[in-house]
Amino acid sequence: MKRVEYFYDLSSPYAYLAHDEIGKIAAAHGAEVIWRPFFLGGLFKSLAAQLVPFTSASQQKQAILRTDMFRCAELRGIPFQWPTTFPMMTVRPMRVLVQLEGEMQVAVARHLFRAYWAHDENIGDPLVLHQLLETQGLDAEVLLAGCDQPEVKQKLVDATNEALARGACGAPTFFVNNHLVWGQDRLDHVARLLDGWQPKHG
Repeated sequence: MKRVEYFYDLSSPYAYLAHDEIGKIAAAHGAEVIWRPFFLGGLFKSLAAQLVPFTSASQQKQAILRTDMFRCAELRGIPFQWPTTFPMMTVRPMRVLVQLEGEMQVAVARHLFRAYWAHDENIGDPLVLHQLLETQGLDAEVLLAGCDQPEVKQKLVDATNEALARGACGAPTFFVNNHLVWGQDRLDHVARLLDGWQPKHG
C-alpha cells in the first residue's frame, strides 16, 4: 500500500492546517498516513535556527502569514483561532503522543490540535493536558508519568533526530517514497508523488 509519513508537532499552526487535509489526500490516492510525532523545538535547536521563526518575521510579514492561515483554515473547513499562548511548549504532549500508536495516536493528536488551535486551550499545562486525555478515555496519570521516563524522552529525541537526518527543516514535513515535502501549502506535491510523479530535482 502507498504511504506518506507525516512529521508533526502540535505547536505548529501549519501542521494543524495540514492534519485533516493529508488524510483526505491519502484516501483519495489509496495511501496510508503514518503519523510521526517529533519535537520541533529540538529540530530548530539542532539547525541553529530561530526557535520561533514566525515571531522573528517583520510585523508586515506576520500579518500576512496570519491572514493566510485563517484563509487556509476557512478553505479547508476547519476551525482556527490564534491562541493566547504562542509559542506553546509542547514537549510534554508530544511525549504523550510517542507513547501511543496507530489510530489511538491519531485520535489524540487530532483532539490536542483542535484544543490548541481551535479552542485556545493551554495543552502545555499538565492539568489541562490531563483533562484532555481523560476525555479521550485514556489513563492520563499513566501517560503523564510516562513523560518523565528516560525511554519515552529518548523516543521523542530519536524521532526528532530522524527528521533532522532525513532533511526536515520544519513542520509539517512529509515523506513519500523518500521524497521530502515541506509545508502545508505543498500538499499538491504530496498528491502527485502518490500518483507516481518522479521529480527531476529531488
